[in-house]
Amino acid sequence: MINFDTTPIASLIEAGYTYADMQMYVTVMIALVVVMTIADLIHKGSKTYFDNAAAKAEAQLAAGDSPCTVGNEEGRLTQLSAGDKAGILVSTIVTDVATAGEFANPVRRLVHILTMYGFILFNAATAMIIYGEAETATLAQVWNAGAILLFIGTFWFWFSFKVDGQAEGVPWTSVTLRKDMFSLSLMATSVTAIGWSYTGGGTGVWFAFVILSTASLFGGVYWSKFSHMFFKPAAAYNKRVIKANGTNENLPHETRDSEWQQNRHSMELLKDAPKNMGLGIKREAPKHY
Repeated sequence: MINFDTTPIASLIEAGYTYADMQMYVTVMIALVVVMTIADLIHKGSKTYFDNAAAKAEAQLAAGDSPCTVGNEEGRLTQLSAGDKAGILVSTIVTDVATAGEFANPVRRLVHILTMYGFILFNAATAMIIYGEAETATLAQVWNAGAILLFIGTFWFWFSFKVDGQAEGVPWTSVTLRKDMFSLSLMATSVTAIGWSYTGGGTGVWFAFVILSTASLFGGVYWSKFSHMFFKPAAAYNKRVIKANGTNENLPHETRDSEWQQNRHSMELLKDAPKNMGLGIKREAPKHY
């Protein structure tokens, strides 16, 4: 039975470990996340892409009504004030980050929220206990609750969405290490944390599994989707900004109610097509994300 008023971290002190030892391990894990995330951004060119896109948008906005690659629809290009950008940032945090508004599938959205908040609560409680060098009943409850939420979210995702036997014919044993490393390490972290807590802590097998799973999670950022959690908010914010200022990265807007937008399509068939053309795919509810 899990005791929600304590965590297995306390048992490490009894076993002879110090908070300094634990702080060193957590600091190394944080450093690995930072270094590998930066390496991943450099490798994929994400920062360069956003910098170039921002510079291009500023040039288009500065051009005003003069001809440019994005066109010169009247009233389309808009200079955003600092207040506008702050409002967009708040909307991004509330909608795209805090409530996972990007997911149209409500079940997929719930799974993402459980996983995200379980991960945040578990790691935040761990850091507060270790760096604060003290454990309270509240922190212990948050730690255990976070591990359980992470367990529910990660396994629900794996068996309902990642391994979709009905829609995609993928068995649950199908694993591609590079692609599935993030999901598997999250699942392993939740399982080993709960097992460690359930067995009363200590420095036995469960503790070794916790170290192994967390090391693979934080040490494998460069090869997993871990850094994706930092990229997605930036991408969501950028998407809202380019829609608000009208630049839209030189892509057609959703509407076709102007002659200029209609003529952007190279195919004659699409020039007079209604906005909702091609939505027949939505007649059947998706079975996966």
